Order: sequence, then C-alpha cells, then structure tokens
Amino acid sequence: MPPRINQLWPLFDLRIRSERLVLRLPSDDELADLAALARAGIHPPDEMPFAVPWSTLPSPEFETGFAQHHWLMRASWKPDGWGLNLAVELEGRLVGSQSIHAESFRVLRKVDTGSWLGEAFQRRGLGTEMRAAILAFAFDGLGAEVALTEATLDNAGSNGVSRSLGYEQNGFGRLAPGGVVRDTIRYRMTRAGWMARPRPAIGIEGLERCAALFGIAGDDTGTA
Repeated sequence: MPPRINQLWPLFDLRIRSERLVLRLPSDDELADLAALARAGIHPPDEMPFAVPWSTLPSPEFETGFAQHHWLMRASWKPDGWGLNLAVELEGRLVGSQSIHAESFRVLRKVDTGSWLGEAFQRRGLGTEMRAAILAFAFDGLGAEVALTEATLDNAGSNGVSRSLGYEQNGFGRLAPGGVVRDTIRYRMTRAGWMARPRPAIGIEGLERCAALFGIAGDDTGTA
C-alpha cells in the first residue's frame, strides 16, 4: 500500500525512468541522505558552480538550509509557478539531484533546469542521462516549448552536458555567489531542437494524477 501522503501530494508517485536512473521526489528521511551526499562533496573546494553558495555553508546551517529549500519548493507550489527537486537514484542508491522550475508555465511553456551529482558518481555519464531524462519529461510529458540552463565558464561538466545534448548557446551572464563575480554561459533548447535527433527512451509514470499541479490537463500528458 503506498504511503498515505501520496494521496495528498501525488508528486510522490511521479517517476521518470532512464536506462540506469530513476528520478523521483525524495521523502523527508531521504532528504537527510541527500544532504549527507552533498556534504561529502559535489565540487572542488576552489570552485563554486552554483548561484547561491549553499554547498559550502558550515554545519548546521548547511543541513537546515538544505531541508528548508526542499520544503519551500513544496510549500510554495502553484500550477503557474513551481519547482520540482527530484532525487536521482542509481541501482537503489541516491547519487544526486535534478531540478526543474517554471513560472507562468501555462502561457510561456518554458522551464529552467539545474542539477548536482555526488563526486563519487561524476564522470560516468550520469549527468547527461539525468538531464536528458528531465528534458524528456519537460518536452514529452509537460508539453514545454523551451528549456533553459546556465553554467559558469569553468564548469566543464555542466557545459559539456548542455553541448552534447544539443542546446544552443544563448548569450552570457554573471553571478556573484558569496560576493565573487563569475561569468556564465546561457543555453537554450527548443522543442524543435529536442525533436531534431534521436533521444534515449524515457519512461514517465504517475504524471496523469498530478497533471493539474503543473497547470496542464491530464489528457495533455505524454506519459508511458
């Protein structure tokens, strides 16, 4: 029998499956596991790939902020503005997080994505696989028209993933995590770009039950 919380928040039943990975909403207990994974290391200490330097905060500020961020995404959810932070699971083990966000989605049909992987699971193609999975969810499941992402110039992993998946470069930006200015590259993927090449098969389960939460009708979903 599924947990009763799934009846109140059907996003807990959502599953996005790629060849090796499962993307799903983590339980509160699993947030502690994800926090421990992130605390163990995501990037070298002399690099900061995020707009907000959350990964280098001291304890217990790090753990408190980590939990609050995930809870805030649930509590502030509305069909026209939402943020979905998914755990990434490999062979039953949590290895990272993949997020997708949207504002005015019913009109703009635009999403933004972000992600992180524990250092032990990097350089194994998982970053590309999880990004491809969330793009399939956006374009094939939600009916998005545009997906955006951004990475610092020195974030070779994220830039490599974007280029390998066929994003178009969409200008430059600047961030200042911790007050340190970092130049960024912006990328854009359109529905036409997504459809222009063969993509790995992605399974989407449970979207029909939570379609209204994304501002789409149940019969608009492309679920498997």
